[in-house]
Amino acid sequence: MLNSSNLSFQYPGGESLAFPDLSCLAGETRLLLGKSGSGKTTMLQLLAGLRRPTSGEVVINGQSLNKLSDAALDHFRGQNIGMIFQTAHFLQALSVAENLRIAQKLAGKPVNEGRIDELLSQLDLSGKARSLPGRLSVGQQQRAAIARALINEPAVLFADEPTSALDDENTQQVVNLLQEQAERVGATLLIVTHDNRLTNLIPQQTHL
Repeated sequence: MLNSSNLSFQYPGGESLAFPDLSCLAGETRLLLGKSGSGKTTMLQLLAGLRRPTSGEVVINGQSLNKLSDAALDHFRGQNIGMIFQTAHFLQALSVAENLRIAQKLAGKPVNEGRIDELLSQLDLSGKARSLPGRLSVGQQQRAAIARALINEPAVLFADEPTSALDDENTQQVVNLLQEQAERVGATLLIVTHDNRLTNLIPQQTHL
């Protein structure tokens, strides 16, 4: 479902980074671990098609990202990749449900109100569909970010440092929630983190 091989990236005028090969099955949860400055974010961007590698290849759901034009890559990303950032980025003038509709439209999919209602219900956000993101609690914003990442039933779900600001109890809850929701859509879940607490929760690990 998610495979990378011989990946490297050269920053203009800067350092060259080489990354370990990665192979994740459909439905698998894996940690990508590394200290700050180890290149985790760069590797995440390469895997998600947000940067082009200097060398190597990324294959998601049988499609080599290297072989796609920029426009085709944008379209593929919208349909096959879900991303959860450490800080949620919503269109603040739109409601939670409207943010999900926009995500569907940007992926070239028809708006599916049933899917929106179902996902918000699963994430205990049914009563917040018409709320603006800024009026949600931090926990509700996080769940809304998960909903947006899952709305198009992606093949791969990337979570970037989702637990770095959480205590132990909330860390466990967020990991359980991510795994549960990824399992519902059969998505590969890759959590990029330097939070060593997660090593006790998720045995499949790749280290930078």
